[in-house]
Amino acid sequence: MQVIRQNLLEIKIFKIMNILYINHYAGSPKYGMEYRPYYMAKAWQQMGHRVTMAAAAFSHIRTKQPSINGEQINRKTIEHIDGIDYVWYPAPEYDGNGIGRLKNIFTFLWGLWRDTSNLLETAKPDVVIASSTYPMDIWVAHHFAKKAKAKLIFEVHDLWPLSPIELGGMSPKHPFIMLCQAAENYAYKHADEVVSMLPKVHEHMKEHGLDLNKLYIIPNGVVEEDWLPENTQALPNSRLNDFLLEQQSLGKLIVGYAGSHGTSNALEHFIEAAKLLEKQGVVFVLVGSGLEKKNLQEKTQYLQINNVHFFDSIPKSQIPDLLKYFDLAYIAAQHSPLYRFGVSPNKLMDYMMATKPILCAIKAGNDPVGDEQCGITVEPGNPQAIADGIIVLAKLSKEERLAMGQRGREFILKNQTYTVLANQFLEVMKK
Repeated sequence: MQVIRQNLLEIKIFKIMNILYINHYAGSPKYGMEYRPYYMAKAWQQMGHRVTMAAAAFSHIRTKQPSINGEQINRKTIEHIDGIDYVWYPAPEYDGNGIGRLKNIFTFLWGLWRDTSNLLETAKPDVVIASSTYPMDIWVAHHFAKKAKAKLIFEVHDLWPLSPIELGGMSPKHPFIMLCQAAENYAYKHADEVVSMLPKVHEHMKEHGLDLNKLYIIPNGVVEEDWLPENTQALPNSRLNDFLLEQQSLGKLIVGYAGSHGTSNALEHFIEAAKLLEKQGVVFVLVGSGLEKKNLQEKTQYLQINNVHFFDSIPKSQIPDLLKYFDLAYIAAQHSPLYRFGVSPNKLMDYMMATKPILCAIKAGNDPVGDEQCGITVEPGNPQAIADGIIVLAKLSKEERLAMGQRGREFILKNQTYTVLANQFLEVMKK
């Protein structure tokens, strides 16, 4: 009898939760970015919980927009993706960050508010998560949470209105900025818990009214299954594959970058560093696309740099095979005051998963590369510092570079897979 009682005491009561996840830009492998909501929701769904994703039917960061041919109820479209119930709300298309985008935001929020009764009846949430770049969705989320007697969590991707002020040069007295500030302050006051992807936000949030006992840091992560051999693809026979094999056979040190070629990626300094190392047996490989790619190619030709090579984007499933060829992996960013709150770039995590020693040219409130000793961090915007960093890593033995890469991978597997992060988030919901 005593044994039976002991066994009963050890039984953990498992409560299935209904989670309403509001994310304007939510995507999936089917539609493209933004991936974090999908991976979190999929992990929770696999744990036995039910997730309803409320998102806008148009987002500038998706590669493909959801079709309206699904099940339509009250001007919304319901779609089931990998066990997750997506509810797409009408929102007009837009370009850039002008009036069109504002109309898109407020059309989505108004559609959510109008659908309160139907959405809550369908989702029956125990937890409501307000998760998007802008903070105005907190008002709708709080309304839902009160109606459903559910827990309210505010998930912070970027600090608005600080981002448009410091990056976009908008005045703090602009009506839209004042609206964002009111929403941010409201979120910190009314949310039961706050989850931030940025690791150094404590003082900022405290200044705007947050009780720091409610703050939890849960960064971006990787999907471990995406790196299993059965889920990856080898590079096809192509100009890229042939070039990498040739450089390896010549004994060249391959310093690689895989990702977007945008202004924020600061790749012009990477190219200038290549010029300094033309006679050192180092080749620079850039794989990807973006608005700055043409300018970077023209700069390379103008400076007559012969050790920089550009290649087109490749599917995500081929990234693990591509990174096998890199001896060093490069990541950088422009100077930005917003980085004082920390960074958590997906590209960095890919490099760490691939066991690559990393050269990081980002100045931020955190330094994951230096902290985990999986590479070195140098001064951003300084071609000489970048070149010197490459030489430092090149002089290490293959065994030392491999050990660096392994430290990075071990850190990711222990701390930043979506299985780990989803469990951390679930604990916040249960508090």
